[in-house]
Amino acid sequence: MSELNEAVQLKYDRLRQILTDMGDVIIGMSGGVDSVLLARVAREVLGDRALAVTADSPSLPRRELREAVRLAQLAGIRHQVIKTYEVNDPRYAANPNNRCYYCKTELFTNLDGLAGELGFHWVAYGENQDDMGDHRPGAQAAKEHHARAPLKEAQLTKPDIRALAQFFDLPVWDKPAFACLGSRFPYGTEITPEKLAQVEAAEDVLWDHGFRQFRVRHHGDVARIEIEKGDMLRMLEAADEITASIKDQARFTYVALDLGGYKRGSMNLAPQAGVIIPIEIISLHTV
Repeated sequence: MSELNEAVQLKYDRLRQILTDMGDVIIGMSGGVDSVLLARVAREVLGDRALAVTADSPSLPRRELREAVRLAQLAGIRHQVIKTYEVNDPRYAANPNNRCYYCKTELFTNLDGLAGELGFHWVAYGENQDDMGDHRPGAQAAKEHHARAPLKEAQLTKPDIRALAQFFDLPVWDKPAFACLGSRFPYGTEITPEKLAQVEAAEDVLWDHGFRQFRVRHHGDVARIEIEKGDMLRMLEAADEITASIKDQARFTYVALDLGGYKRGSMNLAPQAGVIIPIEIISLHTV
């Protein structure tokens, strides 16, 4: 992309002014396009008075942690990885429909403490204009901790953010949406580090097979795969190998393909949408 359109340029200028007025900021940077772009612009405007922080816990896949470190380097921003322990909070582990509130409370409590130690005045995160109205209990935690959302304040939408990220040659510009591993469990199902590790291992199998937009939902002994409908044929062609790998590496008894396809936030729907058919049945092979 050689230039920005006028509307995006105006929003970008507004974002720069917001950050300039803030004077300093600690950014919760997950490694998604929103927080990476925010980190990139904050570094441009504030220099060393901008710090990106990634929270490391069992709900973050190792590949996402490695990617966050790499992206912070590309953005040129100071970066720190901190440990968070939301999984140890019984309110989070019980997996209520406001689970994200407890996760973000843990995050912002840690970021507030770090800001106090370093003499920073502001904590920010990557919420954007399109996130308004979505089911986001974490936004309540942000409000309680007075965390800023500069992208939303600048009225930047997801397409705007992707356009800016592409303009700045950030490789994350077209990265599919990602949510923490805790989102893979039906509400009310207890979340444990062991179960999170199962999901991560299963999703690593799909990643290693070249898939990028997917979720592995944890239903006890069943790993329910949501994937783009356009990828289903390729999935079925590799069904024997995928099934064997997920059973071996993630220790699920059954591997199922949801014919409803990938749906962002599908665990917020009740009853669950889509038809579930075990991959090993489709492939006529049992591992």
